[in-house]
Amino acid sequence: MSTALELNGVRKVFNKGTVNEKIALNNLELKLEEGDFVTVIGGNGAGKSTMLNAVAGVWPVDSGRILIGGRDVTLLAEHKRAAYLGRVFQDPMTGTAATMDIEENMALAFRRGQKRRLRWGITQKERDFFRGELEKLGLGLEDRLTTKVGLLSGGQRQAITLLMASMKRPDLLLLDEHTAALDPKTAAKVLEISEQIINENKLTAMMVTHNMRDAIKHGNRLVMMNEGHIIYDVRGEEKSRLEVKDLLARFEEASGSEFANDRMMLA
Repeated sequence: MSTALELNGVRKVFNKGTVNEKIALNNLELKLEEGDFVTVIGGNGAGKSTMLNAVAGVWPVDSGRILIGGRDVTLLAEHKRAAYLGRVFQDPMTGTAATMDIEENMALAFRRGQKRRLRWGITQKERDFFRGELEKLGLGLEDRLTTKVGLLSGGQRQAITLLMASMKRPDLLLLDEHTAALDPKTAAKVLEISEQIINENKLTAMMVTHNMRDAIKHGNRLVMMNEGHIIYDVRGEEKSRLEVKDLLARFEEASGSEFANDRMMLA
């Protein structure tokens, strides 16, 4: 099986040389095989979002290597790295253009990487394809192609963003706490849609979440981070048998301290 993502000795330090120096990633090692759906958990400041931003190229790392689909992208700019990635952010407003129609947003994602032409017009073939993709979501959006995205709920926007992020079948899909801003019922639906899209398209995905139950329920693999590195990595049957109390025990065993994150404890 091919490797979709490799992080080799990745290190990132913020405010280096100052009293506020923070080692965000500490010689991080991680390998994802094609088809892995990995959930990532950890306390505040564990390095979860920093890792996703390092993979996406938001900022350069201080040392180490990042490979996506076997390509060394360590020195590649964020906009060039985007060709290999799909990404959904925590804020439902981030992934779509609010003043544009649903079909216009989807057309932008569908045509990503193609040469720009003078005529914008969406073809009937494209419209039929968009309608079919939206129908799979089960949210009734297939009949609202010309609705402005800004008029949709947060959950509907995140569902559309998921479609847009996966439409070109990226080498890696990054989900950065993409349900954190949603109410529990909507969050559950968006997670269900996420898993559906990942499985149907056979995508490799990495999902940062603050919710331990969601981390256990979704995906085939779970990693726990603390102080910029991975302290627990579990997959398959062993993962499916986990309970929240097991994760708390694992954290205390691996880190030598009690898990102190109210947001994750209450989720």
